[in-house]
Amino acid sequence: MRAVDLFRLDKNLSTRWVTFENPAAAPGMGGRAASSLGVGRKGAPARAIEPGATEQLCDVEGPGTIRHFWCTTTPSPMALRSLVVRAWFDEQDHPSIECPLGDLMGFAHGKVTPFMSAAHSVGVKGALNLWLPMPFLARARVTVTNDGDEPAPLYFQMAVTLGDAHEKEVGRLHACFRRENPTTMGRDFELLPMRQGRGRYLGAVIGVRALHDFWWGEGEVKVFLDGDQAFPTLCGTGSEDYVGLSWEIQPTPFLYHGASLHQGRFTSMYRWHLPDPVLWQKEIRVTVQQIGWKAGRLVETFDDWSCATFWYEPLPSHSLPPMPTWEERTADLWPDDKAEKDEKSDTLRRGDEKARGAGA
Repeated sequence: MRAVDLFRLDKNLSTRWVTFENPAAAPGMGGRAASSLGVGRKGAPARAIEPGATEQLCDVEGPGTIRHFWCTTTPSPMALRSLVVRAWFDEQDHPSIECPLGDLMGFAHGKVTPFMSAAHSVGVKGALNLWLPMPFLARARVTVTNDGDEPAPLYFQMAVTLGDAHEKEVGRLHACFRRENPTTMGRDFELLPMRQGRGRYLGAVIGVRALHDFWWGEGEVKVFLDGDQAFPTLCGTGSEDYVGLSWEIQPTPFLYHGASLHQGRFTSMYRWHLPDPVLWQKEIRVTVQQIGWKAGRLVETFDDWSCATFWYEPLPSHSLPPMPTWEERTADLWPDDKAEKDEKSDTLRRGDEKARGAGA
């Protein structure tokens, strides 16, 4: 938001907070559930999302904009890849967002590390924040599904403004998740499969699990725009260069670029094209080459790559690419060691019990 917008008092806008107690953001309907302290005394701040269950988070009539999405759950890699968030805008019958919770909230491998970027902020104990605006005209509906085999407590809150003056072809936020474990030698990994129409590519959260002992990141990011065939209009100089770093990866999270994790074989990095827009008018496809550096020369290689990719495009939009299965998403995640699990166990157990007792 520009500084001038902070003191503009827009008489057409109203503010709502969406929670489990008030998923429709109705006036005067917040905080009505009862706890042991009585009605309206923190009666339903959370729910336990049971295995196989889908819970509705938000169903709001527009026009409006989801401005902020905060949530927290069990901060384990398995839970953060098992919980899937989907969002539908303006009655389109397929979701515009379909992504595992952890990746949607800014990090790969399910490994929570505290950091801040222009799109996300993550707390030490798993406070997850998404700041990319989600405009809608008629309706915004958001759900979460637990594809895992363990219940997961979920607390959440969405900040929404209603009455926004959006044009008909305003870009709706889209996000998809992809993973290839492993990638294919000599074939580029697609960060964004072909999209047709017009839109704005925002960027991606990229996870790499190295499968070799040599450097994996010499591959160039390529953006095929508006009729490009064999060669792209936009082409970078290397994977670490694309996320604004150099000479391999360092755990340095910056506002629009960087890495929130680089430890052992695991890397989580991101790039946000906010001040430097990537726009398309007819079609777009974004890929990254699978090229490494071994014994002083470039080599074709393969590793375990994943991405949560974000963009805006108007509706109607085409369906998202198929999401990997639960087994494909959760294989070979960050290996929580026993010390971490023991340290977290009491906190997680209390959180789950609290969620179950708070109106689940």
